[in-house]
Amino acid sequence: MPVVQRRGRKIMMTAEERDAFLAAERTCRVATVSADGAPHVSPLWFAWDGDALWLYSITRSKRWADLRRDPRVAVTVDAGHEYDELRGVELTGSVEFVGEAPRTGEPHPGLASVERLFARKYFALDELPHDGRHAWLRLVPEAVRSWDFRKLAAL
Repeated sequence: MPVVQRRGRKIMMTAEERDAFLAAERTCRVATVSADGAPHVSPLWFAWDGDALWLYSITRSKRWADLRRDPRVAVTVDAGHEYDELRGVELTGSVEFVGEAPRTGEPHPGLASVERLFARKYFALDELPHDGRHAWLRLVPEAVRSWDFRKLAAL
């Protein structure tokens, strides 16, 4: 996975730090492009499998409609309250739609592990309950940028 960040390398997360951060955080913000060209940003739960960010989106949402028309996306996951606590990851690229939409739970080999990961993260279950309203988007990022302002104290 490419790392685009050049300036600020001293506060960039390592791959291990990034993976741990994305595994622990629960909410991301997804930026899409509306039909009129305006940006649209919405919060969403996600799962990170080490290579791809998986978004479980309502199929009747503005976000879903935007991505059907234009699959380009920017996603930010961040945390921290005080300035010297701020940290985060931005992932950009194009999503792909995986599985049936909406997802009803039909067997799909490409979704078994991510659905287990997602179910454990958000529901403390081994199997994801399907509500017939959500479906999967997979983002294999073209670019990843990260920052961890907690590292500033060491500079």
